[in-house]
Amino acid sequence: MAFSKKQVLRLAKACVNNDRTAQETLYKFYHGDMMRVCLSYLPDKELAKEAFNMGFLKVFQSIGSFDPDKGELGGWIRRIMINTAIDLLRSELKFDPVQISTIEENEMFISPQVLEKLYAEDIIRAIRRLPLATQAVFNLALFDGFSHQEISAQLCISEGTSRWHLSEGRRQLRQLLEPLSSNAKKERRTKPE
Repeated sequence: MAFSKKQVLRLAKACVNNDRTAQETLYKFYHGDMMRVCLSYLPDKELAKEAFNMGFLKVFQSIGSFDPDKGELGGWIRRIMINTAIDLLRSELKFDPVQISTIEENEMFISPQVLEKLYAEDIIRAIRRLPLATQAVFNLALFDGFSHQEISAQLCISEGTSRWHLSEGRRQLRQLLEPLSSNAKKERRTKPE
């Protein structure tokens, strides 16, 4: 089910007026997408559910401040979910300060040949194996487009620490994905044509 922009605006206005049916419709409509957002930051399903529900409580409490001229409702809700997940994540993370000089530019590259041979599920599983702090910075930077300055503010870390976690995440991800890529290459060679 998809909503037109007018339907979304009507739904948002009804939610402002505490219309329970509209709130339930909005909750169900965005459940899958926003739960995936929470799961990308909180690998523990119970914490992700907690973030999702807390996020929707915030959505319903502040939906009157949503301005349709400044963006889509889905993007506005996504931002709330990310911030809520980060708030929960912050209590779980332990960041160690690092020196920015430890980052080497060649460590930041993951070969496109590696990525094209993998399934999305393999990549998600590999990202889930990264340390929680590194995973958080990696998700914020690459999937949600946050700058190091924004990540620094969100996670209460220095920009250098953010850069290090991104670099370290890419390095570790490359190590995790290269064996999978090699296996995929071998499987293609052994399959009959």
